Amino acid sequence: MTANRPLGTTHDGKRLYRRVYDDVARRIGSGEWKPHDRLPSVRLLAAQFGMNRLTVMRAYRMLEEEGKIYAREKSGYYVSPASGGAAPAFSDSDFPASPPFLRDSLTEIQRLPVDYQFSQAMIDPNLLPNLFLSEYVKKVFDIYPKLMGTYSDVQGDGELRQALARYLADNAKIPLEASDLVITTGAQQAIDLLARLYVRPMDAILVERPTYSAALDIFRQQGARFLSVDIAPDGYDLNRVEELMALHKPRIFYLNPTFHNPTGHTVPAPQRKKLVELAERYRCLLIEDDSFHEMYFDAPPPPPFLAYDTGGWVVHLRSFSKYVSPGLRICAVAGAPQVMKPFLTAKSLADNGAPLVNQKIFLHYFESERVRRHLDKLRIALQVRKEIMEEELAAAPWTWVSPQGGLNLWLKLPSGLSAEALLEASLERSVSFVPGLICDPQRERGSWIRVSYSFVGEEKLREGARRLAELANRLLE
Repeated sequence: MTANRPLGTTHDGKRLYRRVYDDVARRIGSGEWKPHDRLPSVRLLAAQFGMNRLTVMRAYRMLEEEGKIYAREKSGYYVSPASGGAAPAFSDSDFPASPPFLRDSLTEIQRLPVDYQFSQAMIDPNLLPNLFLSEYVKKVFDIYPKLMGTYSDVQGDGELRQALARYLADNAKIPLEASDLVITTGAQQAIDLLARLYVRPMDAILVERPTYSAALDIFRQQGARFLSVDIAPDGYDLNRVEELMALHKPRIFYLNPTFHNPTGHTVPAPQRKKLVELAERYRCLLIEDDSFHEMYFDAPPPPPFLAYDTGGWVVHLRSFSKYVSPGLRICAVAGAPQVMKPFLTAKSLADNGAPLVNQKIFLHYFESERVRRHLDKLRIALQVRKEIMEEELAAAPWTWVSPQGGLNLWLKLPSGLSAEALLEASLERSVSFVPGLICDPQRERGSWIRVSYSFVGEEKLREGARRLAELANRLLE
């Protein structure tokens, strides 16, 4: 029988308001929120923590009494200039506090319960081959009756690596063998392992601006110092890239150049070749996150950076599970032996190999003709949903560049409308999106948002996008 816990406490006995207090105080102490920065509204924090606004207000008042924050009438709460630089050891337990940079800003938003989920860059489960996959589950266990009692090779299942090496060789013109690949549990695990291998506190690394927010959080956890390179519809300013490489000697450049997350831009082929040459000249490892390569509309994207690499300065991350079954978490990592050998060691220490059952199920579906038909239908469905969202969003005065693939729109808000104000209002109408601030390594772009058109059905997509446009117009009145 479970003992009753006091009203207003969590399962670990901590008072609810202290969860908010600890989180805010830690972020101030780590320097994430600086003096005079505006803090999230009471309404927004209450939604994020899933608690009453009065509980959040109690935490804010306690912080204000201690001089860590201050209030402005009709404006909100701000970080006090006298707040200090160390997070307080305010806890009901004796456990060590978590590291101040250990955050996942994107997941915090995606966990908010809403009816119109535009923060998830995932595909609607109704568009995935669920019925076919269930057939392959049975088939796999018939072929491999002892599958559940076997570990995968740390490098990944040999049959799967052979199949993916053939696919990359045929479709991307990359001469790969099975021995050149490592299978990871999704692209995010690969990013995390590479960060642990190549990033030390205060190391300079190049990142796009904006970029995938979870990758930024991973690199922050390692103490990286960001050098940002703007990404535009026509790619990068390569003169700026070379200037940063020559001056700062960054160890890595993390990039997402194909149907970029969040902007949807695709870097043209001539720039890819030139950037590989710069990486070799300045000894900067390019981490190419290619999670959306197959999700194009009219024409396939240019070959990956790895196709131009002759000196071993590119490591290629190709995620496959997103458009088949996200739960399988299949990513192939390819690179030169001097990169892959330590990467394999790091992988073995992390999990001793990705789940074998997942790899075998994916293998047998991936090698079937069904996957080709599925991809053809999926591209059409995603393009239709993109056009539905664009049609509804056109009712508000924001701007965007229509992508030729991927899952997202990157909206520039009109003057006078902040992403924070729009998010607060949209959550009340059960609509979520990703504020551009968390995608910006400099945390300055508060006038952009990312909306994903891929996760909800067409009817809900139309209604949710209409709500979002109406809210934007209302806030501008």
